[in-house]
Amino acid sequence: MENSTMAATHALVTGASAGIGAAFARELAARGQPLLLTARRADRLDALAAELRARHGVDVQCLPHDLAQPDAPRLLCEEIERRGLAVDTLVNNAGYGVTGSFVSRDWPTHADFIQVMMTAPTELCHRLLPGMRERGSGRIVNVASLAGLIPAPAGHTLYAASKAYLVKFSQALALENRAHGIRVCALCPGFTYSEFHDVNGARELLTDMPKWLWMEAEPVVRQALAALDRGEIVHVTGGVNRTIKRLFKLLPDRLALRLIDRRGKDFRVGDDTPPRQSSS
Repeated sequence: MENSTMAATHALVTGASAGIGAAFARELAARGQPLLLTARRADRLDALAAELRARHGVDVQCLPHDLAQPDAPRLLCEEIERRGLAVDTLVNNAGYGVTGSFVSRDWPTHADFIQVMMTAPTELCHRLLPGMRERGSGRIVNVASLAGLIPAPAGHTLYAASKAYLVKFSQALALENRAHGIRVCALCPGFTYSEFHDVNGARELLTDMPKWLWMEAEPVVRQALAALDRGEIVHVTGGVNRTIKRLFKLLPDRLALRLIDRRGKDFRVGDDTPPRQSSS
């Protein structure tokens, strides 16, 4: 982005219309951070922006885009540049789940998923990092998941794979850019109260799960920003989730896969459930 050292800097939050994305927007606004919010649902973005402007007096601008469209990251960055703005904090949060087995969904469904979950956040990093390097500072949060750090169950076949990609991608980015004053963190939450499980049809299956497995979006975000400030490259939220990660790391692969297959049946949605996007 040209003249990025002179442009007003904002935080860009993708998937900002609900859940963890909206929580990021609220927490950053409370800290006085001007915001750029993107998601598919313009009405939800506008309502959130009005709330944050009234409560915190910060500049909040909405740029509705569907990141499943291959040209969306480019168009989003071009619009930011046209507005004379720059991004010093990027939160790649947009995401959703595709239920059922891999072969039960057509390829366009999987292609859209890969675009939203992997290609779009990668392209946004690629387009926005040069400006951060030029200014000598920047922060990137890639919202991954505990699912990217433990064995993957059957069903939602690409979800854990996409989150594992974000973890490894964030690690490399962090090491490449720390000398330029840029911090990168892969956020790995476990079960978090949001619209995610309503959208993918798994909410009813998860209602009987123990409450201690769940976290609210607000503490997830506060932990993420604190981890970023400390320079953590991968942060797993909550003591329970960190224990789960350590447990699976200690188990032999064969036993870990057997255990995850058994437990995965408790929240697996059948192949006949239609996939829908959430806050992307």
